Amino acid sequence: MTGSRIDNLNIAVLLPCYNEASTIGAVVRGFKSALPGAPIHVYDNNSTDGTALHAMLAGAHVVRERRQGKGHVVRRMFADIDADIYIMADGDGTYSPDDAEELIRTLLTERADMVVGTRRGVHSDAGRQGHAFGNKIFNMLYRTIFGTDFTDIFSGYRVFSRRFVKSFPAVSGGFEIETEMSVHASRLKLPVSELELDYGRRPEGSHSKLSTFKDGAKILWMFAMLMKETRPFVFFGIISAIFMSASLGFMTPVLFEYFETGLVSRMPTWVLSMALIMVSFMMFTAGVILDSVSRARAEQLRIHYMSLMAPRPREQTPLLADDLDDYHQLSAKISTR
Repeated sequence: MTGSRIDNLNIAVLLPCYNEASTIGAVVRGFKSALPGAPIHVYDNNSTDGTALHAMLAGAHVVRERRQGKGHVVRRMFADIDADIYIMADGDGTYSPDDAEELIRTLLTERADMVVGTRRGVHSDAGRQGHAFGNKIFNMLYRTIFGTDFTDIFSGYRVFSRRFVKSFPAVSGGFEIETEMSVHASRLKLPVSELELDYGRRPEGSHSKLSTFKDGAKILWMFAMLMKETRPFVFFGIISAIFMSASLGFMTPVLFEYFETGLVSRMPTWVLSMALIMVSFMMFTAGVILDSVSRARAEQLRIHYMSLMAPRPREQTPLLADDLDDYHQLSAKISTR
């Protein structure tokens, strides 16, 4: 696949879109101007407002993804497109195409596999106040559970290396795909970087597709599932502690009665407490076993990641002694003519 070459690398621009007819044309033209010759791929996710037509008229390659959800679109894009460097942005015009070159330069100079364009001022212009509050809470929750690699896990402006894209499983289906990307990088301890960028306002007629409570619940569920998959000992340890606490709560008055009278009058309560403590032990054991399984899966993913070539700026090959002799002889011949 041909494309713009920075340091002799093929670059592809990926734009997942859903009903962005009012902005997608300007976004495509912006990336064509910022990265001349780079192919612009717009993946239309069942838009009903002519998004695909506007993107095509602006010069983008348009593909339709029928499964609804950004996660499905990103999975399709990563599978279809082959490049050395991938730039992913939203089609709503809130990210500036002029920042793409700086993101690529950061990826190459820091030898990272993903650079996230963190959004400057996102809390003051995130649509509704619920979005800004949820963005802050989820970022804090992410840093508590998965690590401190990222400060803006929901940014849609990212640059990836080929080995990140081709080793990323992409199992989520909606807006929680950005969270999955961040967890994937943190889990494999991949080199990542962040670059603070201005976050624009949506133009007139463009509306956010996010639902504060519905998408917030999906992201929270994704956090739980990713924690179960990547940190099972902690996940099942918490469940085990909950069952253990409930068991002790039911067990304590029965034990007090037994030590005072030598009798157990509330046998059903005692049986329930024993059942809960057995469940607690089972959850703890499951966490220990699955933690080993998770480590083995992470090692396999890491091995596959390491088998892929990393993008590197091509360095100029130094001249050998024989090459220098040939060069001096040729220069002498030219000067005597």
